[in-house]
Amino acid sequence: MYDVMAIGNALVDHEYLLSDAALEETDLTKGNMTLAGLEEQQQLLAYFKLAEIEPSKQAGGGSAANAMYTFASLGGKPFYACRVGDDKQGKFYLKDLHEAGVATSPQSIHAGGVTGSCVVAVTEDGERTMQTFLGTSSDITADNVDFEALTQAGWLYLEGYLAMSEGIQPAMTQLRQQAGIHGAKIAVSFADPAVVKFAKEGLLNMLGNKVAVIFCNSEEAKLFTDKKQHKSAARALLEHCQTAVVTDGPNGAIIAHKPNDESEIEIYEVPTPAVANVIDTNGAGDNYSGAFLYALSQHYSLPECGRLASEIAAQVIQQFGPRLSSQEYQDISRRVLTV
Repeated sequence: MYDVMAIGNALVDHEYLLSDAALEETDLTKGNMTLAGLEEQQQLLAYFKLAEIEPSKQAGGGSAANAMYTFASLGGKPFYACRVGDDKQGKFYLKDLHEAGVATSPQSIHAGGVTGSCVVAVTEDGERTMQTFLGTSSDITADNVDFEALTQAGWLYLEGYLAMSEGIQPAMTQLRQQAGIHGAKIAVSFADPAVVKFAKEGLLNMLGNKVAVIFCNSEEAKLFTDKKQHKSAARALLEHCQTAVVTDGPNGAIIAHKPNDESEIEIYEVPTPAVANVIDTNGAGDNYSGAFLYALSQHYSLPECGRLASEIAAQVIQQFGPRLSSQEYQDISRRVLTV
């Protein structure tokens, strides 16, 4: 049995710390994710090398994978569907997940494929800007998905980045249908402003008639709903979900909840813990979603879910890389959920 089944792009992260001036020399949009071909990514890496900008860290990544890593580290049982190559990076990627307690399927491995990679440019303000070469992950289809795993899960978690992949949309529809048959609740993460800007139709396909939870940040929420304030955007998202979780960095998070059409809208505001030094925001939203969903799967209240998620995300942004150690996740959970 699994608590959650997730599906997402499998990417190995390569992080670089650089100045705003150096970032401006690239064609990347600060704070956003840009898709690139292998040649484009090699050109970016060649620029970094010429500018003597050395990589600071290599780590397993991918939005849904980060969320499931968090979920597992907190004590949950996640299953993750993805597509990697049978190369060195693919083996590194899956090994990293298995050691954390995230289950995968042999269907995830594509013989001869090249595992995707993400260049993460972190500027001095901690903002992350990403260029992603999807590699074999761009060809993920229903063949890479173990649909049987969903029959054993209470939740289905869908990564917004997959809205940009046409090939996976039939599998998304099949997963949503199967979730309905087996009573699994669906959570969708918008993942990045670029997804809302360029793949809103794909997001709407993920959301179907309505899902249980939407995770997004304030920029994504406002782009999706055309609202100017993130609290009104959170309310507007309830047309597509029962619970909308909208984060806004140091300004905290808004949780809007309406379990059914007859219910009154409940609004919870969860403050962000004070952070003295923001080093790297890469993975903060993924960790937030994974921690929130873990607490929700364990039947904690929405404010408790938000507090755990906020504490973990606040810790993530004070280090390089998108993931904490297992001990750090456990320590935060004990401190927050036992109060």
